[in-house]
Amino acid sequence: MSEIVKLTGFKELDKELERLSKAAGKGVLRRSMIKAAEPMAQIARALAPNDPATGGFDLEASIKVGTRLSRSQKKAHRKMFRDDRAAVEVFMGAGPLPQAINQEFGNRRHGPQPFIRPSWDQDRGPLLDRLGQQLWSEIE
Repeated sequence: MSEIVKLTGFKELDKELERLSKAAGKGVLRRSMIKAAEPMAQIARALAPNDPATGGFDLEASIKVGTRLSRSQKKAHRKMFRDDRAAVEVFMGAGPLPQAINQEFGNRRHGPQPFIRPSWDQDRGPLLDRLGQQLWSEIE
């Protein structure tokens, strides 16, 4: 099922970003995206299964927002987006734990317990609104 999303104000935003240096513009975008994605990460943490016996080394604690990936995540990302040269990339999701994919999608012995997709479904609209507000507040 497809959904139509209407975004406005990007011409004005682009003009404002052009006034800044390239590095400053990237910094504005990066900071804004990280701040806007944090509430979605909190939802994912709340939905992720938590085993108190692990002592903090669990799926819930591994969910982060940032610009860095683990070595294996970088390799998968390069394969997927080989030709894409985005100016700024920010990632939100579980760390490089092998159980993260099994929890999200399940396997033949374990049914799925999604936590990332439901957080996206719940917060995608507000995320875009927060991102717009954050970008304008950073620029002004």
